[in-house]
Amino acid sequence: MAKYFTEPSRTFSEFLLVPGYSSKECTVENVSLKTPVVKFKKGEKPDLEMNIPLTSAVMQAVSDDRMAVALAKEGGISFIYGSQSVESQTTMVARAKAYKAGFVISDSNISPEDTLQDILILKRKTGHSTVAVTTDGTAQGKLVGLVTNRDYRISRMERDTKVSEFMTPLNQLIMAPAGTSLKEANNIIWDNKINQLPIVDKDGRLQYLVFRKDYDNHKENEGELLDKQKRYVIGAGINTRDYMVRVPALVDAGADIFCIDSSEGYSEWQKDTLEWIRNNYGDSVKVGAGNVVDKEGFRFLAESGADFVKVGIGGGSICITREQKGIGRGQASAVIEVAQARNEYFQETGIYIPICSDGGIVYDYHMTLALAMGADFIMLGRYFARFDESPTNKVNINGSYMKEYWGEGSARARNWQRYDMGGDENLSFEEGVDSYVPYAGSLRDNVGLSLKKVKSTMCNCGVLSIPELQENSKITVISTTSLVEGGAHDVLLKDNNLNYK
Repeated sequence: MAKYFTEPSRTFSEFLLVPGYSSKECTVENVSLKTPVVKFKKGEKPDLEMNIPLTSAVMQAVSDDRMAVALAKEGGISFIYGSQSVESQTTMVARAKAYKAGFVISDSNISPEDTLQDILILKRKTGHSTVAVTTDGTAQGKLVGLVTNRDYRISRMERDTKVSEFMTPLNQLIMAPAGTSLKEANNIIWDNKINQLPIVDKDGRLQYLVFRKDYDNHKENEGELLDKQKRYVIGAGINTRDYMVRVPALVDAGADIFCIDSSEGYSEWQKDTLEWIRNNYGDSVKVGAGNVVDKEGFRFLAESGADFVKVGIGGGSICITREQKGIGRGQASAVIEVAQARNEYFQETGIYIPICSDGGIVYDYHMTLALAMGADFIMLGRYFARFDESPTNKVNINGSYMKEYWGEGSARARNWQRYDMGGDENLSFEEGVDSYVPYAGSLRDNVGLSLKKVKSTMCNCGVLSIPELQENSKITVISTTSLVEGGAHDVLLKDNNLNYK
């Protein structure tokens, strides 16, 4: 006989936090958002923690190497999307891992025979103003010059002007040999008042670029998330099909942690993937699994060897799994039950397995609710897709700037590998849409504001850490009338002349 849940399937918008006693110590500056990412034994410290409880979704429209660097600077982790070739994904991971070390592999490269038009197209694609000119137009070709914004004026040059005619040539560049330390490179930059320093090998081939701005950024990002070699911590998405090839390549590229990208995680496919990783790498490779929405799903993945478990089916803004297939669960209900299962598992085994709430975040306060309900960290797609650092195009729609955003279950993504359906290599129907989201500016500004709200709410609850929030928060279900009462109502707003009744 079918099992029926007696409680309604609830979303975050159906709950509010009830304030607790706030001491004088409860200030935003005193709140810590540090959180575990991978499982650990009672009394021990986890191998990996984040400084903020945010990760970016394993999506083409969200997480590439640029997003990975930007989020790591703030203390979180981005999982670079896996619905691309192994070679392409490993290149992104390697590029992101090289970034923090100060020695950046150039991703803006051109040949001297290319034109100003090619420079402009490349700049729009990468967003970078410094372009390396190499004989073959590759990242490690023989360096012949550099092009920066100072080298050309669009209004005074023909678009077909060759790069060789306006680039800064090799004999005017200050360079350093391979083997130069980061400290030495920064000293050269400062002593010569330059913005970038090419690092070349004995044959004149470009190895890296070192930028002045990276030194400045390092001083600004006190919460950045670094590995033992002082490089940014970078995640990568994997699937249950080609993991035997993809995982070794990503390990070699330097990925710190993996996440199995799947529409539903309670499956033998995920168990096989986790077991293969454990048999070949032991506990040295960290991998999260999911998604699940109940205690049975959590227990299955915990016993299969997951380092963290991802919670949520159908709650994403571009996900139509519930509409198409009729499966899923309200995100709040899912998080509450899985968190309880996580706590029970910890009591039984002494092993704490963090859970990640994936989906259902509409407003910033939903982040705080997800954490209070038991999530150790949150995965966000739409939220990060709005920023400059996401890999999609910024477009003007009816006078408003928007960013493109599509789901991994959409025809545009063509990510059939995330569906554990045996050998079917085609999308029979879509479980995601192709859409736009309002452009919001830089990641740094938005994340800082969102987390300030989270910290402020935690102070209202009288807690200074996420574990305290999970242990001491008071949460109430609200009525439909309460939802109306909680927003602006019975007034005429000045900014848009809408009458709230």
